[in-house]
Amino acid sequence: MKILGIGSRINHPELGKGVVTNVSNKEYWVTFIENGLETIALDSYFEVIEASENEVDTISLYDVENSLRSILKKWSDVSEIVPIADKWKGGKMILDPGQAGLAAKEIPIDAFFHKIIMVRDRLRVMEQKINSSSIEEIEKIELQQYITRIYGSLTTFNVLFKSTTDYFVGEKSK
Repeated sequence: MKILGIGSRINHPELGKGVVTNVSNKEYWVTFIENGLETIALDSYFEVIEASENEVDTISLYDVENSLRSILKKWSDVSEIVPIADKWKGGKMILDPGQAGLAAKEIPIDAFFHKIIMVRDRLRVMEQKINSSSIEEIEKIELQQYITRIYGSLTTFNVLFKSTTDYFVGEKSK
């Protein structure tokens, strides 16, 4: 039996996709996308997505974290942590209907902000899939223009972001 090295990517039938972060003489330590850090026996059944050589070199926790972050971005729709502006923390949105007799609806701003981030992240994934697809170049350009306009429509929500680097950016005016 060949032992996988640190950084190997696997797909376990019960725990899902993960990355080997440590190897002992009896088990792998694997950080799974959906289930976090788990140990599995060396002879467990799983599919090897990408094997890394079993090298003796040590690796820093910083390197492991960076690798995991990169892999999670590439292989899942896990979003990066984007902070909400401090002035909105713990706030709420109140949707007050214009029709008499209907109750107002309160939504925590943090929950709404999380949904906005999920929309942004899924747009980014769609953009990557379009760019890497085999469709005609003219169709790619048209789809990219739609995505850019969607980003432009979402600029209203930039007020919620703590950092301007996280803002939605639409088409620049000429």
